[in-house]
Amino acid sequence: MSFSFRTARPAECADADRVLRAAFTPYLAKLGREIPADYYKWLPASIERGDVFVADEGGRVVGVAATEQRPAELFLDRLAVDPSKQGTGLGRWLLERLDEVARSRGDRTVSLVTAEMMDHLIKLYGSHGFEIVHRGPPDHGRDAHTRVHMLKRL
Repeated sequence: MSFSFRTARPAECADADRVLRAAFTPYLAKLGREIPADYYKWLPASIERGDVFVADEGGRVVGVAATEQRPAELFLDRLAVDPSKQGTGLGRWLLERLDEVARSRGDRTVSLVTAEMMDHLIKLYGSHGFEIVHRGPPDHGRDAHTRVHMLKRL
């Protein structure tokens, strides 16, 4: 793979939005939801804080990892791979880069939440060392599908 990993730049907000929408439209459709126009309104501020990372291939954003720094933990809020790159190992590669970020910050864990029905994602995260620590309803209340909370100890 000829990808580079780095913190997203403010000028790349539209590119990150494009990748997130392309990757999450099918995910949300399975949950019976659509992506509203303002769904990623938090993205510019997250990029400004340095909480969003991108995979770049030849100057094109093809992967996005939106994170939140918590005490001793990196929370992975969104992991998105451009549909043209899905199945290439880019998602796994991004997870490895995020482990490096977390370790460099002194974090002890990386955590995430995904929908229980997305068994392929649970398998991906499990193969990367994440363990299921909790199952329950989503905090946001926008759908009733069970969420799986996963944690990886570094």
